Amino acid sequence: MPNLPIARMPGHPGVQSKEELMRAVLEGTVERVIANLTGTPTVASEKPEPGARDIIFAGGFDAVNRYFCENELSDGLPIVPPTRGKIEAFLLFTDRNPDEVLGIILPDSRAATIWNIAVNGVMAGCRPEYMPILVALVEAMVDPEYGVEHSGNTPGGDTLIILNGPIIKQLGFNYTQGVLRDGLLPNTSVGRFFRLYLRNVAGFLHHKNDKATYGNTWRVVLAENEDVLNNIGWESNSVEMGFSAGENTVTIARYTGGNQLSSVSGTTPEQMLPYVADAVLKQTSWHLIFTVGPHAGTLRPLVVLSPIIAETIAKTGWSKADLKRYLFDHARIPAWQFERMLHDWNIRSVWNLAEEVRLGHIPKVFYESDDPNRMVPIVWEAEDFMIAVTGDPLRNNAYVFAHNGLLGYPVGKQIRLPKDWDRRLVELGR
Repeated sequence: MPNLPIARMPGHPGVQSKEELMRAVLEGTVERVIANLTGTPTVASEKPEPGARDIIFAGGFDAVNRYFCENELSDGLPIVPPTRGKIEAFLLFTDRNPDEVLGIILPDSRAATIWNIAVNGVMAGCRPEYMPILVALVEAMVDPEYGVEHSGNTPGGDTLIILNGPIIKQLGFNYTQGVLRDGLLPNTSVGRFFRLYLRNVAGFLHHKNDKATYGNTWRVVLAENEDVLNNIGWESNSVEMGFSAGENTVTIARYTGGNQLSSVSGTTPEQMLPYVADAVLKQTSWHLIFTVGPHAGTLRPLVVLSPIIAETIAKTGWSKADLKRYLFDHARIPAWQFERMLHDWNIRSVWNLAEEVRLGHIPKVFYESDDPNRMVPIVWEAEDFMIAVTGDPLRNNAYVFAHNGLLGYPVGKQIRLPKDWDRRLVELGR
């Protein structure tokens, strides 16, 4: 609705007194509302979009990049011009019809197709053989459980891609030193693809419907170290997402930020994990609305462990489930602080954990006594914590991600390879 009348309210209600708020509404907003309701809106006009295979511009590299940037088809960095020949090279790495529609993607309600996946894969600098991964990513993006329509929300959360399966080694994804740092083509270009697709197909644009206050840049693909997981007997992320061991999969979830934990020292879980649990708590503040608010039970914090930490924990006999139970039992805050975060800083005039438990909205663990100092968890159950193992095998570090709850809920998809995948890789010399 490009000509929808809007009545603005000056300032922000969260930082205005009742008097300031009343004055702003009565002296400005109300008059605009009346004008909008009694006047005729301007005539709307929208430029029709080109067809999927239309040539939208012809020119040299610099001219193409200038056109794409000026027409908001770029992330601000140079793109690889998506020529027909390059697009068709990507289509050779999928058995699916180029016109197949994977879903209608919000907010612009465009069709997500195999063809426009290939177009944006070219632009992102991906190689053609990454195409099966890109298709699986868009299948996850259009899954209603993920909630792509929230990609432009205020906290600026961005999507982390977790990759599992033999395809990690086949295509040379980094899963050791420098994980999550750009600079290696597979991890970097696939991460960039996701953000380009959000712009060019979903339609999230800066200063328009992408309303991030600060924002995070695109996240580089996180590939798990499955060699270490196999050695210590821990399930991969993909198995925990419901897939069989050894399957090629992608998992996406949206995070609002994170923090590096250096020197997680100790020889037992009891020595190491208090540091990790404390870091989880420090990344969690307003996110508690996804634990007990309108989207209760959807908070899924992610802890990434370097291999040496996972190995140290596992050699004492601890499983991933034991680790998650520890975090559930120890990453806790006093009930009064939990309620204060929601009441004082998240503009919730009424909040009471006891009442929410009584109504059956949240588990009983949030109200086991009247003691305001009782310690309550930040998630519903231990299984809500996500654990991944990757990174420099010689560093005792970890990383904690703050999850965006239902507004970017974890979704996993299988990567479907073309029938003659191995032959095609051989032809490319991979």
